[in-house]
Amino acid sequence: MERIHYAGGVLLTGTEIADAIVDYAAALAARRTAASVDIPVRTEDGRTARAHMLIGPASQLVTEPVDSELDELVDEDLVASLRSATTALSSTRPLVGPDGSDGSDDIDDADTDDLEWPPIR
Repeated sequence: MERIHYAGGVLLTGTEIADAIVDYAAALAARRTAASVDIPVRTEDGRTARAHMLIGPASQLVTEPVDSELDELVDEDLVASLRSATTALSSTRPLVGPDGSDGSDDIDDADTDDLEWPPIR
């Protein structure tokens, strides 16, 4: 489990989820954009709930490992979605293609093709 310090509060979630959120936030910040994500969290009494986060260039996230007797929160679909969105934001295109062309006829300027809208939930 990981504790995420976010917006003056603390969220307890799964390790893979927390790692994917931090990576996604960094990719968003590099693009000077933001997104909202909805993640599973543990409440103070151990129940599972959802937290809605806005992350982007101004996000100051800190995570730390937490020893817990509670079951690790796992959401493989969410982590895969966050990883895909992070990769889409981080991908670069060559300025000159292998054939020497600039590739301008082949470029799809929609860098967000792999992102989900409404936000990842």
